[in-house]
Amino acid sequence: MTTLELTPDELLTTTRTVRKRLDLDRPVPPELIRECLEIALQAPSGSNRQTWHWLVVTDSEKRAQIGEYYRRAVAGYLESAGAAGKLYADDPSRAPVQQRVGKSVAYLGERMGHVPVLVIPCLRAKALPAGNQAGMWGSILPAAWSFMLAARARGLGTAWTTLHLQYEREVAEVLELPADIRQSVLIPTAYTLGTDFKPAARQPLDDVLHLDRW
Repeated sequence: MTTLELTPDELLTTTRTVRKRLDLDRPVPPELIRECLEIALQAPSGSNRQTWHWLVVTDSEKRAQIGEYYRRAVAGYLESAGAAGKLYADDPSRAPVQQRVGKSVAYLGERMGHVPVLVIPCLRAKALPAGNQAGMWGSILPAAWSFMLAARARGLGTAWTTLHLQYEREVAEVLELPADIRQSVLIPTAYTLGTDFKPAARQPLDDVLHLDRW
């Protein structure tokens, strides 16, 4: 498939969470999703165990069911103290941005079930570790990000979302997941309305950089 003319740095800095600019009406070819997943499988995995599995949901009824659970989760999130800019109420410079994010989250919350493809990267694990889980999730999250990068390079937009996990059991029933399969993230995937994405505003590096000690 043809890819966008992006340098590696441009790809890394312009792969954004896309909500309002997902094209909900344009079908995504299955072979394009497979191409992105083939790239995702090159990501690191703890001890090279590769215990990942990938749910690609295109069935309209299943997408609608997952979308409804996501809508409920978003409604609860937006009512919480941390949403819609409230988290940064004491920082006027951050509040407007978070308010825009809140509106964007609400937009996708109402439309998740209409996104052409929903991708859910999963791990096989009989039980979640009681202590440090970094090693386990570190075996799937880099691959999920690689999928998003590959999608961006091919003119597709994605969003990193986990709110559906409030209804993880219900979504697992919709998808008939085995009991030992754990969902990590929900990635809505569609063509984008335009491809001109830019780097986002971030904290200055020196505000978060620590050398040798805190």
